[in-house]
Amino acid sequence: MEKRTEPPPDYYSGAHQCQTSLPNSYVPANLDMISAPNLLQQEPGAVPASNIYAATAWSQPSFQEGIPKVEQSDLDDPAPEYCCPMEETSQFSEKVLRRAFIKKVYLILAVQLVITVGIICMFIYWPTLKKWVRYNSWFTYALFPVIFVLVIVLSCCNDVRRKFPVNFILLGLFTIVEGLMLGAVSAFFEADAVMWAVGATAFVTLGLSIFALQSKWDFTMASGIMVVILLALCAFGLLCAIIRSFWLQIVYASLGVLIFAVYLVVDTQLMLGGKHRYNIGLEEYIFAALNLYLDIINLSSLSCN
Repeated sequence: MEKRTEPPPDYYSGAHQCQTSLPNSYVPANLDMISAPNLLQQEPGAVPASNIYAATAWSQPSFQEGIPKVEQSDLDDPAPEYCCPMEETSQFSEKVLRRAFIKKVYLILAVQLVITVGIICMFIYWPTLKKWVRYNSWFTYALFPVIFVLVIVLSCCNDVRRKFPVNFILLGLFTIVEGLMLGAVSAFFEADAVMWAVGATAFVTLGLSIFALQSKWDFTMASGIMVVILLALCAFGLLCAIIRSFWLQIVYASLGVLIFAVYLVVDTQLMLGGKHRYNIGLEEYIFAALNLYLDIINLSSLSCN
């Protein structure tokens, strides 16, 4: 019997031909099957090209596959900012307290204005009292030092201004004395002229208050400038008292109305607080009411002039 010899396999080629016949349906799980019918020539008795697989290269095992990989961008991200709920609560409580403070100031101011208007009406509509005041001018001049002392005490003495019920007693006394002085001055004018001045003052006050509540401009920063302008107005008033000119009095009254109108806006924004640069403390409701009351009284006096 003739012995048949075959050439040894070529181990230097891209693929190794297995001599053992394997079923065509067997495919190893970790190898990728390569169909290369054009790369290898089929010979009689050779293994089909469908059973030729590419040899996988050996790779070093990795021991860090189970450890999560942290990106550098994650390390550079800043920590999340957490807001403290106590800050939101404090801001909410401050707004509630400020609203209560504003209501309290306007309530005190309304009572002051009602008392003042009532005393003025008594002087201009009671003929006997009106005649007595005209013949006794000392009554008007005697009220000036009392008003001056009460204003100094309420403005400069913090302990007195914040102590209940002394603060309300002093403010009520000041309101009555101020009303008596305004009534004594109003007795020298006609009743119609006085009431027109009161109505004009109420209209201007309402408009300026709404403007101060809605305006985005901060007038509290002009407090220092307004003090300088007020001192200049006082000097101009002394000049008008010496010269006694009708046109100078009109100019003086017009400038005074303008200045105290700005003061009314400034004092209103000081009371509002919030976004404005300067504000009045929540315990200074007497001081806030006093400021607004004096602004309105000065507007009314200059309008009547």
